[in-house]
Amino acid sequence: MKIAIVTETFLPNTDGIVTRLTASIKWLKKQGHDVCIIAPDLGIHEFEGARVAGIPARSFFLYKDKKLAFPRRLTGKILEDFQPDLVHVVNPAVLGVAGIYYSRKLHLPLVASYHTRIPQYADYYHLPFLKPVLWWYFRTLHNKADLNLCTSLTIKKELEEKKFHHVRVWERGVDVDLFSPERFDLTMRERLTDGQPHKKLLLYVGRLAVEKEIEKIKDILTATDEFCLAIVGDGPHRQQLERHFHGTRTVFTGFLHGNELAKAYASADCFVFPSTTETLGLVILEAMASGLPVVAAKSGPTCEQIRDGENGLLYDPEVPESFKKSVLAMKNDMFRKQIAREAYQTGQQYGWYRPSEQLLQFYYQVLQKRRGYNRIPLTGE
Repeated sequence: MKIAIVTETFLPNTDGIVTRLTASIKWLKKQGHDVCIIAPDLGIHEFEGARVAGIPARSFFLYKDKKLAFPRRLTGKILEDFQPDLVHVVNPAVLGVAGIYYSRKLHLPLVASYHTRIPQYADYYHLPFLKPVLWWYFRTLHNKADLNLCTSLTIKKELEEKKFHHVRVWERGVDVDLFSPERFDLTMRERLTDGQPHKKLLLYVGRLAVEKEIEKIKDILTATDEFCLAIVGDGPHRQQLERHFHGTRTVFTGFLHGNELAKAYASADCFVFPSTTETLGLVILEAMASGLPVVAAKSGPTCEQIRDGENGLLYDPEVPESFKKSVLAMKNDMFRKQIAREAYQTGQQYGWYRPSEQLLQFYYQVLQKRRGYNRIPLTGE
């Protein structure tokens, strides 16, 4: 099959969308499919044998560190030249508009996937009046697709309530070969604790943006001197966070990748996840697969991954002391290790094979509906 993937973000960017995409593309290529990726031009022109067709990109005022590609005729030309069997537009917002427009114009089967709750971000940027407009905008885009994918049952319900059509859940996954407790590294722990490896190390991994509510973690550091914090990632909110955490036992590393990131997870004592705006939170699974207990804000997507008191702790984001109380419970080594064992067992259940195979099945369903393709058996059937 020839598959064109139009995405708002790709390598060298680091986020959950890129992680999911790169894992899926690797799998699709191994199965012999031809993939062309249309993405903002950030200097990457090939990935795992797949062409990355760059569209000129520029900075966006809300995320000055992240370049976006705007709709151009070039997207249509690339699609015409590639002649895909199907187009998958990932998180359509800006470049995705061109992906959807030219897919419809060329009468190509179209899958769209929803990964970011942008309308919810409006509250954090003091623009709540934009939420109805944003929901209308994204609904209009997604409802031009033959099939819409999302990453959790909670988000599926939300999208259907907002009148999105043909919504299915694309299952979660994690690289269980990369993320493992065996990646523990004393040198990494020394780095993340700023030379205090005897302290309990809290870890946050992700983009540094206002909607992530990372500031909440400071309460733990002021409540007790037993904890220190490592913040792995970068983003538009970094300078404000560095000021906020100034004088505390906090290390900012910037983005870490591959083996370094796996070492960071495995060398920490507890993963903290204050955000309530995620559609899934792949970093939760990465932490679990690394044998790391998770303390996360209670939300629909986190409840689908964490069994409170068993493989992690869920705190009530509406109760001010709930987060601090949950993290302080990790001072008990026996309890923390018990949670860590269950977290590891949960994380190891999710490789990337199943969600990648599922994605291919979704593609075949759309092709069969649009073009009368016979279903092709999947690997292992």
